[in-house]
Amino acid sequence: MLPLTYTITPKGGIERKMKILRSKKALSPVVASIILIAVTVAVSIAVAAWMGALTIGFMGSSSITITNVSFAGTTPNQNVTLTVKNTGTNKVTIGQAKVNNVVATIHGSSTLTYAAGTNGTIILVAPWVAGNPYKFELYDSNGQVVGSYQATAPS
Repeated sequence: MLPLTYTITPKGGIERKMKILRSKKALSPVVASIILIAVTVAVSIAVAAWMGALTIGFMGSSSITITNVSFAGTTPNQNVTLTVKNTGTNKVTIGQAKVNNVVATIHGSSTLTYAAGTNGTIILVAPWVAGNPYKFELYDSNGQVVGSYQATAPS
């Protein structure tokens, strides 16, 4: 609170005067500018992070998770059954499957489409040897890898 002083005027009135105290401890213009710039940068980083999180939700993702692999059949009628789930947010159309980097034939259909969150099976016509490891890769209709899995054929 500022102190008030009262003085009596020659005509008998009372005059009030306020003393304004000047603090000798104040921020220099340089320090004030640095603080202002730091606050501006911090707010802009927060806004950029918020906008980035917002746009990721609009973009969506394409991802197929292979949950199980089973090997069946005997030579020459061997096949591999992949149990899959679309764990992305977009609909995914499987256009191609590879086993150990070799294109495999998809049994019954050339393409399979899975909506977000749905499960299914893909049967690949692919020869296999008991005890050998195999890498399975699924590609969407645009040629992008949307899922992969490694399994060893049972002995």
